Amino acid sequence: MNQVKAATLLNTWSAASNFAPVIGAYVSDAFIGKFWTIAFGSFSSLLGMIIMTLTALLPQLRPPPCTHEGQLHGQCVGHNKAQLGILIASLCWLSIGTGGIKPCSIPFSVDQFDLTTEEGRKGNNSFYNLYYTTQTIVLLITQTVVVYIQNDISWALGFGIPALCMLFAIVLFFVGTKVYIYIKPEGSVFAAVAQVFVAAYKKRQLNLPADEVDGQFYNPPFSRSLLPELHLTRQYSCLNKAALIVGDEVKQDGLCENPWRLCSGQQVENVKCLINIIPIWLTSVLGFLAMNQQGTFTVAQALKMDLQFGPSIKIPAGSVGVITLIAIAIWLPFYDRVVVAALEKVTKQEGGITLLQRIGIGNLFSILTMLVSGFIETERRLSALSHGGTDGIAPMTVMWLTPQLILIGFSEIFSIVGLIEFYNKQFPEHMRSIGNSLIYLTFSFASYASSIVISVVHDVSARHGSNWLSDDINTSKLDYFYFLIAGISSLNFLFFLFCARRYHYRSSVKLM
Repeated sequence: MNQVKAATLLNTWSAASNFAPVIGAYVSDAFIGKFWTIAFGSFSSLLGMIIMTLTALLPQLRPPPCTHEGQLHGQCVGHNKAQLGILIASLCWLSIGTGGIKPCSIPFSVDQFDLTTEEGRKGNNSFYNLYYTTQTIVLLITQTVVVYIQNDISWALGFGIPALCMLFAIVLFFVGTKVYIYIKPEGSVFAAVAQVFVAAYKKRQLNLPADEVDGQFYNPPFSRSLLPELHLTRQYSCLNKAALIVGDEVKQDGLCENPWRLCSGQQVENVKCLINIIPIWLTSVLGFLAMNQQGTFTVAQALKMDLQFGPSIKIPAGSVGVITLIAIAIWLPFYDRVVVAALEKVTKQEGGITLLQRIGIGNLFSILTMLVSGFIETERRLSALSHGGTDGIAPMTVMWLTPQLILIGFSEIFSIVGLIEFYNKQFPEHMRSIGNSLIYLTFSFASYASSIVISVVHDVSARHGSNWLSDDINTSKLDYFYFLIAGISSLNFLFFLFCARRYHYRSSVKLM
């Protein structure tokens, strides 16, 4: 497959995989629940991995081998429609699996904690850090051991290992069916949100009472015990009219006559939570710009640096990102077990700092990453131009990239883990899966935003005679681009502070 066609297929699959969690989250929260969504997603992923393994194992499912000379002269035999169809089928099943597993795995885990107890809250707080640490270690293994097996031993074995791991995970998942806590879906979550706005609009001419009195607002018995009940607040008070009882809107059994005219106070407060979360989510899109650059331009920098590590080891340019994974795997458990405990003693705040403070620190690290990246690139380019050879490689070890790679790891620790915890704690309980899917939407939108910024910078700088992002990194001005991203991230951070100061937490727990 030629590079353009392959890149198009991969980008399409990546986009589908990032959007699939939104669909899976809706199906989970509205219809079948988190357990069965994860189960269906797991079997879909297993099927996709089995098909992918077969394409590497059976010669009939892929084009015949082609030599390097054949590739250069365009003499390779391409794939047929059946082979391409089987490959796309495996990718489709993997995307479906992603849609089932990613939005529900964390919320289903959180459901197992009793958040009304101190022990349950502490376990829940540690879970997010443990989850991301485990995920990072797995990524570290896949980008080293599994990639080595695929490239140097066997592609079939390299695909077969993850397939076997998926099978083992499914067995382990079903072992706990008798001890899990299950939260039943409550129908269309979007309908429940719409009902609040419709009911409030229909009662827009009514005046709210000065003081809340029992019986004036609709508050049916709270059916769940994993989270404290929310009571009506004065924030966005116009929405409170949706819960204002007028006439005989409540039947004798305590249920409302028409949910499009009367909503519960809990339902109204859930909508207020969503309104508060949206600005924070929007700031996270631009907050991830720095992370996007580390996967592309950092590799380009590494290719023009000395990749030798010691007398006999040559580091692949594409593997420098492993430094970030190592930093996360080391620092995150230390932060969870040592730093958080120390901060709790000082701040008396569960978790040491608030969720938005953690996300804000992550944003600061992303700005610092871009500044450090810019300074290092300035030195690398000057070294390449003044002391480099004909190949344009700077006489600087690739380990000079370590500071920016570690800093972006710290940014992930605070930003991504903070957002995961924020969405799962602040979203209404029956919408946690949708909240968790926002992380993957953020990644997707951040990628699009990064592409737009790169295109604009490339076109504008080229028109002015000094292309910042030319094909030759030594003649481009990548350091200027890094400083620009730092500036955009700084403005975004100011907007984040504005939103964070006005955010009202769903619940706040102080340690005695």
